[in-house]
Amino acid sequence: MSVTRLRTLILTQKVLSRPILPVFASRFYSSRPAEPVAQTRSKVSIKTIQTMYRRKEAISMMTAQDYPSGLVVDKAGIDICLVGDSLAMVTLGYDSTNPLTVEDMLHHCRAVARGCKSPFVIADLPYGSYEASPDDAVRVSLRFMKEGNCDAVKLEGGIEMAETIHRITRIGIPVIGHIGLTPQRQSALGGFRVQGKTAKQAAALLQDALAVQEAGAFAVVIEAVPEEIAGYITQKLKVPTIGIGAGVQCSGQVLVQNDALGLFDKFVPK
Repeated sequence: MSVTRLRTLILTQKVLSRPILPVFASRFYSSRPAEPVAQTRSKVSIKTIQTMYRRKEAISMMTAQDYPSGLVVDKAGIDICLVGDSLAMVTLGYDSTNPLTVEDMLHHCRAVARGCKSPFVIADLPYGSYEASPDDAVRVSLRFMKEGNCDAVKLEGGIEMAETIHRITRIGIPVIGHIGLTPQRQSALGGFRVQGKTAKQAAALLQDALAVQEAGAFAVVIEAVPEEIAGYITQKLKVPTIGIGAGVQCSGQVLVQNDALGLFDKFVPK
């Protein structure tokens, strides 16, 4: 391991205040079967997340895309594990998240769920699987709960997705929203650009967040939004906000695991 990589891992530990290096140090040979690991903490649930939110405790979320990365999230003590469609880029080498299929995502979700036992596991609904109609969204969400062994689903969009979120949550499937920079729509946004930079855009983001909340989402991811705007939205909502490139005033933070550990250098976020 290079000095730069080791430094990145140590800094990541300090930021998360959770032990990450022991995950890699616990075994030395992949050919040697792992000893069964006792589950040392309770399963995180929506109730857990809501309690943390009321107590103003920071909520941690990290992505995983396979069994080993699921183990990392589990053993590091992260609260929420997101099987993010970012795996299209950081794992499969695509230039965007859009080529992923439902079958691709289900395959990765099952692998993550086998390694990630305690965190609350959320699956990204892939591009093209839920936008056409709420009926499509319900059907695909059921597959992720049943076949992907997930605890919830995440979808991108604001007001225009409110009815869809309502329909999914009405049948008992938890949904987390995603506003701001929505990577699946990056072509329409002019690329991966900061959102909400003008007063008009900021007002629209707030309306999106409120609509997603009222539709039944238990939390909202805010991506690539100025810190002041993300903080204001957080104050106005009654559910947690999870920031990524949106400052420190959100209820929690999410990182792509490959970015956090310096494992992907094709596209490096600011």
